[in-house]
Amino acid sequence: MKLLNTYEDRDEAEEAAEKLTGDKRLASERDATVVIYNLFGIPSWGNFHRLGMYNLGELKTLLDRRASWQSIHQTRHTEIITTLKTVGKNYGIELPGHWL
Repeated sequence: MKLLNTYEDRDEAEEAAEKLTGDKRLASERDATVVIYNLFGIPSWGNFHRLGMYNLGELKTLLDRRASWQSIHQTRHTEIITTLKTVGKNYGIELPGHWL
């Protein structure tokens, strides 16, 4: 398990934890006067998508309309893929070929 995200609101953190598949753990820590909730889980594209991270929802929409892309769509796709390559490298997960 790895740290997937942090939250400042307990309810939001618990709601996010419920969305994950596989092993997960929610841990709190106090930073000065603020409580921070760390969400640990299995780093996977499915879990990141369920958490609404890294523009994966937007990527899905783009890929569903790939045949009618204009230059602005291609540019946005490139931006999202660049970010996802970094995320994949950091978590040791590969990008699916059909996303490229």
